[in-house]
Amino acid sequence: MSEIAARYRTRADIFAAKVAAVRPDQWSNPSPCTEWTARDVVGHIVEMHGAMLYPLGRSLSPARTVEEDPLAAFASARADVEALLADPAAAASGVDSPAGHVTTEQHIDQVVSADMVLHGWDLARATGQDDTIDPAELAAMWPGVQQIPDELRIPGAVRPGVVVFGPKVEVPDDAPLQHRVLGLLGRDPHWSA
Repeated sequence: MSEIAARYRTRADIFAAKVAAVRPDQWSNPSPCTEWTARDVVGHIVEMHGAMLYPLGRSLSPARTVEEDPLAAFASARADVEALLADPAAAASGVDSPAGHVTTEQHIDQVVSADMVLHGWDLARATGQDDTIDPAELAAMWPGVQQIPDELRIPGAVRPGVVVFGPKVEVPDDAPLQHRVLGLLGRDPHWSA
């Protein structure tokens, strides 16, 4: 298993545990993502899994929908991406992304795998779970989040209807690293429903 596949698996395990811990009455809770419920957060992650398959002419396998069963929908999408990562030829194939021409596995690592970390925080916040992000993840994210270009904070800059990052949320320079990372990613670290 490659380092990227192993990292994906760890992140997916953590995200799946958060999905599994959501009570049925919490799926309609608001989330830190403006206009998204807890269910919408999982729906976004499932859709992004499909976006990783699309450049290779693949799509998500038939499965229960996020409306019917969020955990089953995520598990199926995850299996599709893990199968892609386990296929050396597919993983090494090239795709064009907003970050330039990268391998499929790099695209997965930079997009949906990383998305599960941030949106795991969103889901945890929306449903009253532990929202602590692994300190190693935060340390790895810190250099990159400091370099987010302003144009990626403009709704529709990448594609119509797509918001990549929200406006910066100011936090004190001496705030915990998790708060500083979240602020640069457009999240209020003290958000509550």
